[in-house]
Amino acid sequence: MKRRRPRRLHPVNPALSLLPPYLFVALDRKKAAAAARGKDIISLGIGDPDLPTPGFIVSEMARALRDASLHRYPEGRGSPGFRQAVAGFMARKYGVRLDPATEIIALIGSKEGIGHLPVALAGPGGTVYAPDIGYPVYSAAAVLAGSRTVSYPLRERQGFLPDFGCKELARGRRPRNSVLFMNYPNNPTGATTSPAMFDEAISWAGRGGAWLAHDAAYAEAFLDGKRPPSLLSRPGAMDCAIEFHSLSKTFNMTGWRVGWACGSPRAVDALAAVKSNLDSGVFSAVQRAAIAALTRGDSAADAMRDRVTRRKKLAVPLLEASGWNVFPSAATFYLWCRTPGGMASAACAERLLDEAGVLATPGSGFGRGGEGWIRFALTVNEDRLAEAFARVSRIRW
Repeated sequence: MKRRRPRRLHPVNPALSLLPPYLFVALDRKKAAAAARGKDIISLGIGDPDLPTPGFIVSEMARALRDASLHRYPEGRGSPGFRQAVAGFMARKYGVRLDPATEIIALIGSKEGIGHLPVALAGPGGTVYAPDIGYPVYSAAAVLAGSRTVSYPLRERQGFLPDFGCKELARGRRPRNSVLFMNYPNNPTGATTSPAMFDEAISWAGRGGAWLAHDAAYAEAFLDGKRPPSLLSRPGAMDCAIEFHSLSKTFNMTGWRVGWACGSPRAVDALAAVKSNLDSGVFSAVQRAAIAALTRGDSAADAMRDRVTRRKKLAVPLLEASGWNVFPSAATFYLWCRTPGGMASAACAERLLDEAGVLATPGSGFGRGGEGWIRFALTVNEDRLAEAFARVSRIRW
């Protein structure tokens, strides 16, 4: 029998080969494989809140869905009502005054805007400064934009804050078309920052014409009563900065895919130009529901903070009693922990899954600086948390 010659493989973008497997897709596969073996898995891997979206937001969405005028293409930058609600929220919470027409843009979740930003501000030949340790999308977006990535370190001894005198950030003049990502409160560490650090970042950017991009997705997840500052509240920020916000964590709306970017009109315009060619905006009914969250959601945000505080007060002593070293944090719903005995992160995560049925995130997935760390997400109820860490305490490292 005559063999058929194999078909010629058509090429794909070679930049895709530079991307590591997306961390959370790999975690989902591990969880599914363990569950298929009949194991009871307690998932503390992905930062996806476990409770439903508050009822008043769902009710507003239901009303909006019956409004046929919202079934058409949305306005690309967001409806005037949504942008006005964002402006009111930013003024009320952070003391930041924004022009809804020129300084705010709706996003299909903040991840989407972060992913498009290197295309808008850096591009081929540009430079993206990404924190190591950091959300993997910062560096992945740089790869897809054809930009050069420079990883700058976040170290425990400095509270996981940038050191603008480090060699990665101190080398001469900033390259043209450069963007530096920051993220506070920080994922995965839970670290928080101060206005003084933002002032230092603005000074650094001003010396070389670089852009600053602040991922503030966890800004409302503060647990000590001290609201984190917005980068945009600092002098000079509106000349060089864009800030990303999300409704996902604050209002249990991860699946709704809605957030916003705000800041320098020039940066917002550039991001809008990219988005107008690649997407058609946020579904208008979702924007209507988001307006309800932003204008009537203070008690829901308070409830989120109370819930996370209770969970941290339960989880941290349980971990520490069994010998784990937990980085002290008063923000986010994550615990950032040293692996027992300095074990490699991936090996530790495998043992947690195999021996305890607990899915956690290896710190190495957030960069080389995360090696030797594990992230636990407090996204199950207190009973399941207590069970999870009781199982963890029984492992003999």
